[in-house]
Amino acid sequence: MILFDCGEATQKQIMEAGISPMKIDDIYITHLHGDHILGLPGIVQSLAFRGRTRPLHIYGPRGINELIDHIRHMGFYTIGYELITHEIEDDGILYQQNDFRILSRKMKHTVVDYAYKIEQLRQPKFLRQKAIELGIPPGPLFGKLQAGKEVTVDGKIIKPEQVLGPPREGVKVVFSGDTIPQESMIDFAENVDVLIHEATFTKDIKEKAFENGHTVAEDAAVIAKKANVEQLILTHLSNRYTSSKPLLDEAKTIFENTVYAEDLMVVIIENKKPVQINFKK
Repeated sequence: MILFDCGEATQKQIMEAGISPMKIDDIYITHLHGDHILGLPGIVQSLAFRGRTRPLHIYGPRGINELIDHIRHMGFYTIGYELITHEIEDDGILYQQNDFRILSRKMKHTVVDYAYKIEQLRQPKFLRQKAIELGIPPGPLFGKLQAGKEVTVDGKIIKPEQVLGPPREGVKVVFSGDTIPQESMIDFAENVDVLIHEATFTKDIKEKAFENGHTVAEDAAVIAKKANVEQLILTHLSNRYTSSKPLLDEAKTIFENTVYAEDLMVVIIENKKPVQINFKK
């Protein structure tokens, strides 16, 4: 399980959702403002109290190392697992395994902020008939080729690309963190299934939004439209509003497929299927 940002109510919300915090593998912090990090001390200590032994990886902008060092010495407790921090210095791939990868892109806020993209990596289709035509007998050699390894048949080397189809698109999600509107986000979020973008204010106070390093709902919708995303989810509502409706209405005039995030909302994303959003009743 991957956690993006960790505000002060994170543990409570995780428990409300019926999820064990012990399942958290990695935490990605967009920036070091309090509303995005003040849940970290509680998470770190709770995992220690529960007896966690496997490492916890925490990614974030410069300063995350110092922050986690302070948390290690906050109060009296013993951490029985390794806390591994990764300070992000530039855009690029932060983590990759066989079936997904996570990338970063620097945004523009009042402090350093990184957006993150999660990309599902799908293996190319194995061309069974093509493999047979090349003289490869069905069996273990098929598996090696599917895993990207060369095989030798009757003295002839068969390379994986000879029996694999073109790359296949997987699910993609982008999480913006806090930022003013950025042209680079359009490229970063191009054709993603879900763009989770901050929309703190409505356009009537755009100047205030920019001064504070935030985006208005209208501009988030413009980004989603230009990036050709399937679903836009707005977040980071200012406490000046008693309801997200004004921001949602503003965004939907430009990009209809928009919702404003709610507590414990569940988003189901499956390849080549419409995004499903379930609100807590």
